[in-house]
Amino acid sequence: MKVLKNYIYNASYQLLALILPLITTPYVSRVLGPNGVGINAYTNSIAQYFILLANLGIALYGNREIAYVREDKNKLTLVFWEIQCLKVVTTLISVFIFIILAKIYSQYSTFLYLQSINVIAVVFDISWLYMGIEDFKKTVIRNTLIKIVSIILIFLFVKDHSDVALYIFILAISTFFGNITLWPFLKDTLNRNFKFHGLRPFRHLKPTIALFVPQIATQIYLVLNKTMLGTMRGPKFSGYYNYSDSLIKMVLALATALGTVMLPHIANAFSNKQYERVNKLLYKSFDYVTAIATPMAFGLAGISHTLVPIFYGKGYYQVGTAMTIEAVVIILISWSGTIGTQFLLPINRVKAYTTSVMLGAITNIVLNIPLIYFYGLYGAMVATVISELIVTSYQINYVKTIVNLASLFKYTFGYLSAGLLMFIPIFYISITFKPTFVVLLTELVIGALIYTLFIVFFRKDIVVYAIEILNKRRRK
Repeated sequence: MKVLKNYIYNASYQLLALILPLITTPYVSRVLGPNGVGINAYTNSIAQYFILLANLGIALYGNREIAYVREDKNKLTLVFWEIQCLKVVTTLISVFIFIILAKIYSQYSTFLYLQSINVIAVVFDISWLYMGIEDFKKTVIRNTLIKIVSIILIFLFVKDHSDVALYIFILAISTFFGNITLWPFLKDTLNRNFKFHGLRPFRHLKPTIALFVPQIATQIYLVLNKTMLGTMRGPKFSGYYNYSDSLIKMVLALATALGTVMLPHIANAFSNKQYERVNKLLYKSFDYVTAIATPMAFGLAGISHTLVPIFYGKGYYQVGTAMTIEAVVIILISWSGTIGTQFLLPINRVKAYTTSVMLGAITNIVLNIPLIYFYGLYGAMVATVISELIVTSYQINYVKTIVNLASLFKYTFGYLSAGLLMFIPIFYISITFKPTFVVLLTELVIGALIYTLFIVFFRKDIVVYAIEILNKRRRK
């Protein structure tokens, strides 16, 4: 029941995170224009490398380590402060290097200085602690309030294309203060009488680096595309990529919301040597994620040419085609997130996880240069899809000796078949008719009906289970 409760919290936030940009993005895309949006995307992509260095794999490592010791408050307090002290050191180093870069890169210095607030904010981010103890309520409420405040500030102060710097500042300072808001809760979570002498923060350095390596690789093919497009084709194309990728990731967040909840849960089960339960949790999670990710991927690919002109306005046509190409990564990342983040990391198969994302990163680097050179934005999208395919394929091949693949993919073919059936009619409508709200609504209804009918007729067990849960809640 705790997993369900935490999932509801996390999924509710992810839903809110999906809805709120639907309010601001159309406004920002029109006010700042493709070039202004591109400058933010390009400079933020550079800042992300330093945010990654500051984090040093601590988000995943800290989450897991806290989950291991959460029943013992003294050990919990010790582990938290050791990891946090390590994070202070890594953040200071990262900020120092970033400021030097910002000074050298004179063309975008102002924007990079503002982006540095995002790097500084890393040191105050302790959400990994609350995820480790499975207290998702605090992080969800915090993130929700901060996002709402940032939206209000954007509408109040960002008025034209000259406000790019102000827009970056609002986003960065919101993240900074959002991270600080979790600190007052520490007094109820940690041991107040803890003695700080004897801390050994650097004993965590090696294992965090072990997780840092795959995160570097992941970041390369998540951010490098924007950086390379901005360098090779201009900031405007970074903006195009960012807008396509942002919509994909917003939708993906709903499908992968379970991952954040399941990591500490599976880690705790593994630490208690409940190995059979770990596998069963994986099967259930994989089935759920596939059921959700499939209609999202095929649906978004189908409606992209209708959605983009309505959502972003004129000047963003290329984003629609880019989204159609990239949409398949919703399924691929959902699978690799379930197998990698929810399974391999909690059972301490870090090497396999690292290898998978390293292969994806290498593939992305090798393909990016020729594909971006010859095909620009669309080439970057193809490189992204192939990279994610490599990651997922390696992970599936690795776990075949640990889990039963037949159980893992039991209903997958059915989901994919239903997704393809819904894609064909809505994509035809999208490329045939002029983009309007009525056309978009028609596509959504048709797609939802086709996929829902599949669930009702071929996955009756899910429907029955959902009805049972609703009936139990009503009785309460």
